[in-house]
Amino acid sequence: MINRRTFLASTAATAGVAGMPLTAWAEEGHEIKDMFLGDENAPLTVIEYASYTCPHCANFHKNVFKDVKKNYIDTGKVKFIIREVYFDRYGLWASIVARCGGESRFFGINDMLYEKQKEWVSGATPMDVVANLRTIGLTAGLTNEELDACLADQEGAKALHEWYKANAERDKIEGTPTFRINGDTHGNMNYADFAKTLDGYL
Repeated sequence: MINRRTFLASTAATAGVAGMPLTAWAEEGHEIKDMFLGDENAPLTVIEYASYTCPHCANFHKNVFKDVKKNYIDTGKVKFIIREVYFDRYGLWASIVARCGGESRFFGINDMLYEKQKEWVSGATPMDVVANLRTIGLTAGLTNEELDACLADQEGAKALHEWYKANAERDKIEGTPTFRINGDTHGNMNYADFAKTLDGYL
């Protein structure tokens, strides 16, 4: 688990992508939706707090999540909510790209961001990272125009950051990945321990 007690202190200084003047991706009023998989009325709700730049989160999605999905989400036992955490600008920008295509593309982009984490975070400059994220977005079927609008929305970025901050403060999230299972907080686990924990609630 990454443990970083100092969250982003200022949205104004970090929300914009390399100084772009911003205004566009949430024309509906910047309402931030929880992205979830599974039955909305499943008996068990799991909330994953994760950062796209967190290697432990990438390992969870590589080694644990696929079995959780197969055995608990797809079977109707678990509603699995993903809530992004922004410990740095790159994580916020990745979230903007993930959400740019709406619910229909979010989980595909989410998977790519973790699968290719080492590649896209390795840019020498912030603009290199943006270019890498754009490549992921384009691969997922977004257009350059859509990405321009999403990455250029200062108000949308600020809304995302405020949403994250409110969630993190309410649920006392200090590291990633952190899981809230029916309101209880749990740290990172291998699949066997995760399954045992889930079974204990079911």
